[in-house]
Amino acid sequence: MMRRSNKIPVRMSLRLHNSLTRQTEEFVPQDPARVTMYVCGPTVYNYVHIGNARPPVVFDLLARLLRRRYSRVVYARNITDVDDKINAAALQAGVPIGDITDRYARAYHEDMAKLGVAPPDIVPYATAHIPQIVAMCQRLIDTGHAYEAEGHVLFDVGSFPDYGRLSGRSAEDMIAGARVEVAPYKRNPADFVLWKPSTPELPGWDSPWGRGRPGWHIECSAMAAAHLGETIDIHAGGNDLLFPHHENEIAQSTCAHGGKVFARYWLHNGMLSMEGRKMSKSLGNVLVLHELLDLHPAESLRLVLLKAHYRQPLDWSESAITQATRTLDGWYGVLRDLAAIPTETAPVPAELEAALCDDLNTPAAFAVLAGLADAARKATSVEEKRTAKADLLAAGELLGVLQQDPEAWFQQAAGGRTIDAGWVESLLEQRRAARAARDFATSDRIRDELAASGILIEDGAGATRWKVAKNDDCPA
Repeated sequence: MMRRSNKIPVRMSLRLHNSLTRQTEEFVPQDPARVTMYVCGPTVYNYVHIGNARPPVVFDLLARLLRRRYSRVVYARNITDVDDKINAAALQAGVPIGDITDRYARAYHEDMAKLGVAPPDIVPYATAHIPQIVAMCQRLIDTGHAYEAEGHVLFDVGSFPDYGRLSGRSAEDMIAGARVEVAPYKRNPADFVLWKPSTPELPGWDSPWGRGRPGWHIECSAMAAAHLGETIDIHAGGNDLLFPHHENEIAQSTCAHGGKVFARYWLHNGMLSMEGRKMSKSLGNVLVLHELLDLHPAESLRLVLLKAHYRQPLDWSESAITQATRTLDGWYGVLRDLAAIPTETAPVPAELEAALCDDLNTPAAFAVLAGLADAARKATSVEEKRTAKADLLAAGELLGVLQQDPEAWFQQAAGGRTIDAGWVESLLEQRRAARAARDFATSDRIRDELAASGILIEDGAGATRWKVAKNDDCPA
């Protein structure tokens, strides 16, 4: 199949819900020749949980949409590789923090690739930006927005009148919500740490305030400025970061850059629950993405993460994964039936793009995809089949689904692992010979042997097909 172009003429406006204004607005970049987006990435001290996968999957889709509309999109998603949780893991293991962060950053990138998440243009690591962080701290001190106290550098919240605008919280609520550390060296309980001292056993870097390490919030501000500029178009992440992380980023970035707007559009995705209950370690219901990918097709997980609107909560369950796999089985079944039909370059169907331009309305987008699959299933003439197949593949490419060979989809086992197709075909050939000889006992025995190995066979008029049973498929 010819690979189609990723660029199309702009036909409709893109509208996004801006958390800062609490309104859905038309997206107008400050420079259409260079659209910038920053998404908060993981703190790499362990494997991420399934909730951590929602932002990269959702905003991967946004990046795909932006790239269709603008000639250059610069997308950064950071790695936080210095943090108290990382320090604790390294101390417990008796290794440098780099041993911990390298391992889990690598696992994170591998897991994202399995989910169909394209690598961002820039993946900045916090520890590679210590000079920029120190410089930003110094600039905030010099302009009266931060102060040094007992080896710490703290942001003076009172120096920024707009503090709290993003979250819409009162000063009292913000202090309670941030679980602030009460310390005698703070001028205000809400003041937050930009730099803190390190004891000898902890990682640290030289600075004008002594050996220390950065606070969490200043890392993202410094990395975003270093790679995207002082004002960026889109800043995104989970709504659990809205306060205090994003609120603090706005304060320190705006003040460090002379009052310039830090991010013009703020996007936040909703959180995951587990069968109606909040995911938390205390409840023991946190699902590790790395383990889920060993149990289920990655494309099924991507579909579940995208089917609900990104701003809404998402309830995760085994039944949701089962339903997603069944849905994909149906769509891949259509493509398998059309395997002999050649296709050419096709644009993304306008209805699907219109749905995504409406604040990434993925429920509507997948409804369009389902309609395209129905149309392909019902097509009769070769031309109808060719057009319908091309439309289905083009829509799937934008959404990040239906890009596997259909036979490979049906022949994969849990976690995307494939079955030995040669072994299966050998047994099917023996079964065909037995059926031709009217040896139905042998034919049934082979069918049962395959079923016991999780292989379902489908006898058709022209041939026998097989697939790997998934979830609650029952042998026929």
